[in-house]
Amino acid sequence: MAWLFLVLGGGLEVGWAIGLSYSDGFTKIAIVVPTIILMVASFYLFAKATKYLPVSTAYAVFTGIGSFGTALVGMMFLGDQVSVLKIVLVIILISCIIGLKFVSNQPEKVKGA
Repeated sequence: MAWLFLVLGGGLEVGWAIGLSYSDGFTKIAIVVPTIILMVASFYLFAKATKYLPVSTAYAVFTGIGSFGTALVGMMFLGDQVSVLKIVLVIILISCIIGLKFVSNQPEKVKGA
């Protein structure tokens, strides 16, 4: 369940990162409010995941998912520059995130421990 919290939190990070770019320095309240809601929900899910996973792994995966997703959305929908090198680096990033999942052999903490 901790990994699900982490993936969902990282996914929400994509939303608030994009929201920040559209908020014009927190001046567009219609964008600021949902962005802040996404931030709080994202960090809540991250905090839930760190109850069961090592914080070093959880934080790397959390920010990696956010970075990967934001780069992908930017390139696909927001007109960010696309290059072969950028695509290769994004693939390496997601590969590292997946690798962290596989090498994270520490058992999840028992609830209430």
